Amino acid sequence: MDIFVTGTDTDVGKTVITAGLAAVMQSLGYEISVYKPFQSGAIEGNKQLISPDLSFVKQIDNNIKTKYSYIMKAPTTPSVAAELEGIVIDKKKVLKDFGELKQTSDIVITEGAGGLMVPVNNEMLMCDIVKMLNLPVVIVARATLGTINHTLMTVKMAQSMGINVLGVIINRYPLNTKDEAIKTAPSLIRKFSGVKLFGIIPDISSISDGCGAEFLIDSIINNLNLEEVFNMKIPKLN
Repeated sequence: MDIFVTGTDTDVGKTVITAGLAAVMQSLGYEISVYKPFQSGAIEGNKQLISPDLSFVKQIDNNIKTKYSYIMKAPTTPSVAAELEGIVIDKKKVLKDFGELKQTSDIVITEGAGGLMVPVNNEMLMCDIVKMLNLPVVIVARATLGTINHTLMTVKMAQSMGINVLGVIINRYPLNTKDEAIKTAPSLIRKFSGVKLFGIIPDISSISDGCGAEFLIDSIINNLNLEEVFNMKIPKLN
């Protein structure tokens, strides 16, 4: 099943989770594509703009197909970045690009920019893109003070719009923490959100410098219920 990965905020590790999910499913024999409709904060290289998020996915597994529709250099919301750079964002292009990936993929994992209420253009928010693509949502949350509020608001807002929230992944969880806010957050999110808590991914800082791809994949396998994430029976994982 295709999914849309969003976050409770920016910098919660959506790309790390997206890359890990894609790499594990690719290793199981599925044709996986990662779609990034809007990439702002792009970097310059080889006389062109490069998507840092999709480059990271390729770094974890180069066999995963990747695609973006719009790429902008300004590190801000897609709507502002596009306006600054004279780009007109057209939802028809997003539909077309997503459809092309669907034709050649078993599963398309679409990664948003920021959270669901991020403006895409003068008329649409990220949640409107989710509805247009008719995708269920996986929410990535950080394991810090405030995450309960941010996560519950994201879940309830999405549901109020008729978006199917599959569940929540808590990312960057500090091992052996003594912080009561962090320790109690997972159970409270599970209780009050009414959606599944797919799992808790420990803090994996080592992969940011190009190392630890194996550690990321192992963390996804060992800490997430992948059958629930993708709502499908998958081969037994080692």
